[in-house]
Amino acid sequence: MKMLSETPADTSPKRSSNAVAVVLRRTTPSAWFGLAIIVLYALIAIFASHIAPYGETEVVSSVPYGPWTQQTFLGTDQLGRDVFSRLIFGARNTIAISLAATMITFVVGVTLGITAAVLGGVVDMVMSRIVDAIMALPQLVVILVMLSVVGSSVFNLIVLIGIAGATNVFRLARSVSLNVTVMDYVEDARVRGESLVWIVFREVLPNILPTLVAEFGMRFCFVVLTISALSFLGLGIQPPTADWGSMVRESATLISYGDVTPLLPAAAIAFLAIGVNFVVDWFLHYASGLRDDH
Repeated sequence: MKMLSETPADTSPKRSSNAVAVVLRRTTPSAWFGLAIIVLYALIAIFASHIAPYGETEVVSSVPYGPWTQQTFLGTDQLGRDVFSRLIFGARNTIAISLAATMITFVVGVTLGITAAVLGGVVDMVMSRIVDAIMALPQLVVILVMLSVVGSSVFNLIVLIGIAGATNVFRLARSVSLNVTVMDYVEDARVRGESLVWIVFREVLPNILPTLVAEFGMRFCFVVLTISALSFLGLGIQPPTADWGSMVRESATLISYGDVTPLLPAAAIAFLAIGVNFVVDWFLHYASGLRDDH
């Protein structure tokens, strides 16, 4: 008996597999290398307590700046703490604090930037001029002054760096949003009487995400470097908490004796920045290819 109607076959798994195949085909070797670095750093940060042979502040030798041995793989610092263990804990502290500060930067900057573009007029002009005035001041100097006033706690460090970096993200979000706010679907949402929150987060934000994702990676690298620089100057993450910037400062004198120990935390910062930049560069090319396909 012939059926009157047939249910079309579900092709969603096929579509999904095709999409994955396209992504894999367009992924460059440098992107794979960068992704491997990011995953490695993330695993080290998450499982630092299980990977490190010693505690973060544990003194394992009575000899300051001890040599590289089987017990202390990368030697000891000026207090006899294991450098290898502190490098691992430094990954957890530096990455976690940088990620938190970057999240604050984007929540504040993106929200205000899109809002300024959507509202336009006087609101846009006032917000933009305030941001221009703030950006006229050297960011690192402002952070240094504020930290010297309010103190160098982890909370203050995250909030100050997050808010200071929001000005750059504000300008980027506003700039790309201006091209979206003139689209028909945004005008339709306004005619329907949708709220400002709806237009910002449902109409504009999804259409500028590729640019923001790329900027998030770049901004994260900048925050890592900023925190490391502040720690090197003594105003960032405070002892005895392990941090790559403070580790460079604490062992800087060893360079005079031909010891490469100060270069280890510096290399950790450099490799993280390289990995993130490789992935961001691939993502920008991939997003550009998708726009060309459409």
